Formats: sequence, C-alpha cells, structure tokens
Amino acid sequence: MHSHNEEAMFMSDIKEAVPEMVSAYFGFDKAVFNKNPDGLSLATRELIAVGVAVTTQCPYCIGDHAKRAVAAGASKADVAEAVMVAAALRAAA
Repeated sequence: MHSHNEEAMFMSDIKEAVPEMVSAYFGFDKAVFNKNPDGLSLATRELIAVGVAVTTQCPYCIGDHAKRAVAAGASKADVAEAVMVAAALRAAA
C-alpha cells in the first residue's frame, strides 16, 4: 500500500532539486481541482479522485479526497458508491 509519509520526508529535497517541476505539478493539481469549473462539478471530480485513489491503494489520498468530496457537496453515500465502483473495477482487473 502506498504511503505519503515516506514521500513527505523527501519533499524539501525534491523541491530543492527540481523546483520548476514541483511548481508545475502543484499548479496542475490546483487547476484540476479548481472550485469554479466549466464542466464537471468539484464534487464529481473529487469522487473520481476517490475512485482512482482506491485503485492505487493510497490511504492518504482516499481519506483526503473523500473529505474534499463531502466538503464540495457529495454525500457520504456518494463517496461509498465511488469506493465500491472502484473496488469492482480493481477486482476484475
């Protein structure tokens, strides 16, 4: 299972070594999760992120995006459904 704790220990080294790339990544992430989208709602994008996090088995990302999905208007049942859809796809893979 993936853990961000190990990555966090090296984040200052990564930022120092490749600051442009780190800045670009965080800019991309900010654009993807912009609160004022033209298309999919923020709640929908966060539910997609929950599903992807389940398939990558990242507990930090699952928890973070689940909280963000609810904050953006998704219900806990929506989050649970996104988890189950992802689990079904992962089980068949």
